[in-house]
Amino acid sequence: MYTPIRWQQRFQNFEKAYFSLNESIEAHEKDLKNLFIRDSIIQRYEYTIELAWKTLKDYLEEEGFINISSPKKVIRQALKEAYITDPAWLKALDDRNKTSHAYNENMAIEITSQIKKQYFFLLRDLYFVLKKEKTDE
Repeated sequence: MYTPIRWQQRFQNFEKAYFSLNESIEAHEKDLKNLFIRDSIIQRYEYTIELAWKTLKDYLEEEGFINISSPKKVIRQALKEAYITDPAWLKALDDRNKTSHAYNENMAIEITSQIKKQYFFLLRDLYFVLKKEKTDE
């Protein structure tokens, strides 16, 4: 009986989170003044990026890389190995940390904008890279 390896199991959660974030972004486009939807983008972004780096960590471990336990170490290794190509991932992690430690209206507006303009596309690209890896196995 086939048992999926750890990164594939975590990928399933990342996939759900990714689509959930996409749903909030699409809803926000239809109602830009809705603060509940804006806040849902931020919340969903927080757990989606968390699952993204953890899925990458598990994938890198499967590929033989060890001692990469922190989010930034994982991102740097993934950049080095070209699983991701945009160094904006490091800023995306920093912004995720800002949203989870303090709430500030101006920061929420700015980070929501960054999520919609840039960070979602980083997550999308990773999603497709990992989806391909998952189906190739």
